[in-house]
Amino acid sequence: MATDAYKAAGVNVEAGYESVRLIKDDVKRTAIEGVLGGIGGFGGLFEIGKGYENPVLVSGTDGVGTKLKIAFLMDKHDTIGQDCVAMCVNDVACSGAKPIFFLDYLAVGKNVPERIAEIVKGVADGCVKAGCALVGGETAEMPGFYPEDEYDLAGFSVGIVEKSKITDGDKAKAGDKLIGIASSGIHSNGYSLVRKLFDLNGDNAKANLNEYSDKLGMKVGEALLTPTRIYVKPLLKLIDEVGINTVSHITGGGFVENVPRMLPDGLKAVIKRGTWDILPIFDVLQEKGSIPEMDMYNTFNMGIGMIVAVDADKADKAVKVLEEAGEKAYIIGELTEGEKGVEII
Repeated sequence: MATDAYKAAGVNVEAGYESVRLIKDDVKRTAIEGVLGGIGGFGGLFEIGKGYENPVLVSGTDGVGTKLKIAFLMDKHDTIGQDCVAMCVNDVACSGAKPIFFLDYLAVGKNVPERIAEIVKGVADGCVKAGCALVGGETAEMPGFYPEDEYDLAGFSVGIVEKSKITDGDKAKAGDKLIGIASSGIHSNGYSLVRKLFDLNGDNAKANLNEYSDKLGMKVGEALLTPTRIYVKPLLKLIDEVGINTVSHITGGGFVENVPRMLPDGLKAVIKRGTWDILPIFDVLQEKGSIPEMDMYNTFNMGIGMIVAVDADKADKAVKVLEEAGEKAYIIGELTEGEKGVEII
């Protein structure tokens, strides 16, 4: 009777059970050494290995933001989970930490098990790319709070690093070269502006998303849903084989807000335009909105998802290591003495 009453209120407990059944295999494929037990308990268990003298835990939490609106309109939900993972684990890796586990929080207007499975598949894909385990999560059915076809997705990741190896910018110095690692597209920031530029808030939203763009070489919606790149493994490889002095994840606020976060007082980053390939999506956005160039750098990643500073004599090797790891990388500038900030020339 209680279950029937709850169902009448809009919450389908049986659909919740079916969702758990459908996601079990995806959760299992994220398992790494240290995972204890499986999903279904009240807490996710993870055992820290013994190879650390002074281990430090590094945590990060984030959501996908209004990029979700694109997924709703396209009715495509299998990549948005990777965005959620990426936004968390890339931040964790900026401290030199290896993400070890991830949890997600999914709030839905209506529990459609097949859609839940698509979303969690994307989360699992992201965890595999990051080398971390999906140890738990929460799916909350909230009728009347969210429309039936909409949801919100957020996540939380924990990583681990030896205290002596934390990347906090204290090794950064004038003369360091800046290496930019290519993004896959817009990633997960700036979508409130994106939706305005492509007129995705009105009756023609779906038609606009399904319009083929010659400049993009695909439908607009496909370009906008390109999942955020996960930099964990290449970045950790770079740290091990070359060493880095400081690093920044280029997220909301673009270059202008994020690059200064990697710098100690007395240093500024000088970034040279034209040293990397700006992706077509950014040209399209700038053209549609007649957006001043510096505003673009203050909003979007402009084709660079991560920036690291390395010793000048290691810059070429750093690019080579990143390329061997499957990334496009460019020497895009250097650190100089000056007021903390970023100069784009």
